[in-house]
Amino acid sequence: MRNVFRATVAGLAAALLLPLLGPAASAAPLPTGPDGGAAGAAWHAAHDGPQQYPNINITWDVPITMSDGTVLRANLYRPADAAGIPAPVATPTILNMTPYTKLVSNLGDHVGEIPGISDVVLQLLRDFDMTGTPLSGLTDLTKALGGGELRNFGVDRDLVRSGYSQLVVDVRGTGFSQGEWDMLRDREQQDTIEVIDWASKQPWSNGRVGMTGLSYSGINQLQAAEKSPPALQAIFPVVPGSDLLADVLAPGGGFGFAFIPLWLVLINGTKWIPNVESIVTGNFDQEWLADRMASPFTYLDVFLDAYVKTRVEDLDPRVRSMLTDNSEERRAWLGDPSRITVPTFVTGGWHDLFTYSESKVYNAIAAPPGQKQLLMGNTYHINSGNEYSRPGLPPRLDVLQRAWFDRWLKDIDNGIDRYGPVTLRQQGGGWITQDGFGDSAPPEQAAEHRRMYLSGAPSGTAQSRYDGSLFPAEDGSTQRLTVAPGLTGICSNDAAQATAGVLAVINGCAADSRIQETNGLTFTSPPVTAPTTISGPVAVRLNTVQDAVDGNWVVTINDVAPDGRSTVLSSGQLMASLRKIDESRSSRSANGDYTDPRPLASLEDRLPTVPGEPTILDITLTGTEAVLQPGHRLRVDVYAGNFPKGLPILPMLVDTGLLPQHVQLDPTRPSFVNVPLKGEPGWG
Repeated sequence: MRNVFRATVAGLAAALLLPLLGPAASAAPLPTGPDGGAAGAAWHAAHDGPQQYPNINITWDVPITMSDGTVLRANLYRPADAAGIPAPVATPTILNMTPYTKLVSNLGDHVGEIPGISDVVLQLLRDFDMTGTPLSGLTDLTKALGGGELRNFGVDRDLVRSGYSQLVVDVRGTGFSQGEWDMLRDREQQDTIEVIDWASKQPWSNGRVGMTGLSYSGINQLQAAEKSPPALQAIFPVVPGSDLLADVLAPGGGFGFAFIPLWLVLINGTKWIPNVESIVTGNFDQEWLADRMASPFTYLDVFLDAYVKTRVEDLDPRVRSMLTDNSEERRAWLGDPSRITVPTFVTGGWHDLFTYSESKVYNAIAAPPGQKQLLMGNTYHINSGNEYSRPGLPPRLDVLQRAWFDRWLKDIDNGIDRYGPVTLRQQGGGWITQDGFGDSAPPEQAAEHRRMYLSGAPSGTAQSRYDGSLFPAEDGSTQRLTVAPGLTGICSNDAAQATAGVLAVINGCAADSRIQETNGLTFTSPPVTAPTTISGPVAVRLNTVQDAVDGNWVVTINDVAPDGRSTVLSSGQLMASLRKIDESRSSRSANGDYTDPRPLASLEDRLPTVPGEPTILDITLTGTEAVLQPGHRLRVDVYAGNFPKGLPILPMLVDTGLLPQHVQLDPTRPSFVNVPLKGEPGWG
């Protein structure tokens, strides 16, 4: 019998806690702290204990016809009796729109359902622990896989058995669906709205729809929620993005060279996997094949064009459109979370591909705290939810998701709307809950942005191209410091982030920047004398001099431990010619300095630099939450390039000449970091 041991243990907990979760239980326990306290224990019991239905029924490759005639294919999972016959009941529907083919979801689902084996494997993944060894990054991955991430990606059978239907749909042009892949643009967004409407009107649906999924499937949740389809009543996006250009496509104007081609190959490769059953039964979809032949490698040709043309005017119009403000693509890929009103639980990570968006999405959503929630781990894209289910740690992602949908799709007062609403893993610290983050933090929890100036005074703490200091006051430094392009970025946290965390599996370059810093400029503060929190968005102003008509600048802020280890907390990059700021989307702190200087990053607004003349650059870094412990220091690193995470398109790369770049320290045009601090660091 399946899950006997788990059901026995969880059943005892459920007997004690589940009565608190009924629809009439208005006195659900108040969640306390990151683990949710008694409420968190009840959420675990509800998910892991005996469910309402003993089995599930799967209907394969359900056709869903879009308004333009394109047929999408879906797998439908419904609660069923012991014989596998669907329960004669209308249930809420959980929708996952995926480009990674529902075949992968199905395989993952079945691997997790092998009697007598799957539970053992899941527990091994959860118990695997090599913390403190070079493979500690592997521990983060295995714990994430065992912590509900796979169920968020594909199918959660316990969720279905508890009285939900789950629909996994191949987006157009991927998997078994017809059409040409539209990569989150307008036609695909319309498809999502039509699928929601279709699902809400099926006999097995009670008309209430929620959405689930990771990454791409999180992005389309936000896009759908912005359009307010009537049936959509809750979403649970894990590692989603909202400003796709600034997140990953071309942050600061540097194309996502490490991530984008691998991602395009993955989707374009899997979309060619045919429906073998249809071939065997003689029902092969010829339109599917014709659509694949018409666009065999969607968007790969666009990416390649960006690196074979040396002049902007010769670029493929689709490349130019991506790098043109207010183009059709840019409008489709720039979300407006302020239009979201449905309950939304956003899960992200400080080194995720979409970190720039995640906290901003939470702040912008037009719903009260509780109906919107944010959980940020110290994680990359592939290891979300790697800490869970112990005192002081959050519940598993699948547990939180079940509680979220129970509250907003079944009206069960289980206390999840009183969790958080902001639950954060502090880099350098532990898990905390707050009432907001960054701009949404209440005054008593808000940080104060302060300038820390780049100084030429040696700090004696780094082996870099130049070892400078970071001071709370300008010290009159007038040096010109030179940094040149190089390849040490291959050994960096940015490289790990750009590979979705794959390069962080082995604990090395991602956790310690000292190799990368050998080809950078470093500016390091005195040690803090008391715990000092960095909380919110960060911006750096650099007074630069180029030897060419363009420059490629990268900045990180780091936590430097007493033993010298330099850990990246946040990073940003900017092409000097794309420095024009979009004031309508930017923000400033009370001192008037930028906290989020949003570049237009538009070819039409390029401002070539004048070789030899100073140029001011304002660079946005992703928001973060971190604690500098006593004896630790804050460091700003400056580099002339970010390969392999970001590489300018060839015309801009040619314009840099790969020549050295300079930071000009000048008290009349100071260079500084505008950093949000809580506490008294003791810097004077």
